[in-house]
Amino acid sequence: MPLEQSEAVILRTYPIGEQDKLVVLFSQDKGVIKGVAKGARKFGNRFGSSLEPMSRVRTFYYEKERQELVTISNCDLIESFFDVQKDLDVACALSYFAELIEEFSPSRSRDDLLYRLILSLLRGFKEKGDVRLLSRYFESWFLRINGWLPEFKRCQRCHKPLAEAGWLSPKRDGVYCGACAPEKRDAVGPEVLSFTVWAKKNPPLTEAGAPFSVEALEAVRRAHQCIIVFHLEKEPRTMRFLKKGPD
Repeated sequence: MPLEQSEAVILRTYPIGEQDKLVVLFSQDKGVIKGVAKGARKFGNRFGSSLEPMSRVRTFYYEKERQELVTISNCDLIESFFDVQKDLDVACALSYFAELIEEFSPSRSRDDLLYRLILSLLRGFKEKGDVRLLSRYFESWFLRINGWLPEFKRCQRCHKPLAEAGWLSPKRDGVYCGACAPEKRDAVGPEVLSFTVWAKKNPPLTEAGAPFSVEALEAVRRAHQCIIVFHLEKEPRTMRFLKKGPD
């Protein structure tokens, strides 16, 4: 078996057996990979702190044909984000990101844009970026990358510009104006379009800051998460732990 290597972000780990860990990685060149790190739970093991969630690592592994799990032989820590997770809100947001990547990203499928996105947000948290803003930024780009971000500018039926609030379509693939909406259950205000345009043009942290109030970000959250739940066909386990609404 040839030894392979890849840069990756550790999404999460689980204990397996008495001494090992099951590791879920988001690899830069191979997408989501799951593997066993043998002896990772032993005192003084060779992995050290490199298997902490959201660590950026260089991982070395063996892969057997027709087996889902690889065998992880070693990990070299490149960049640690352990300290930022001492903040409970940040830790919950990162767990949410990890769950969405694992649930939606095809196994062994390269996604360089998504990989760069998660690294930029990790560094944003390290620079004390706003948790709500960075979480909405991740959702916006995650939906865009997967092809699920609706057209918020125009009504899906009559194609007129949406100057005021619209309503998500039943399949969450577009927005209707008030006159065309077959159901008025999930409202989408103009702040959602404003955020989508801003996120596409700007990095997650800018010197000028983001022009969005807590209330506007809450409206964006509701719209994003409605679309995410529809496509996942269930509510992500970590979604309930995210802070919602004004303090």
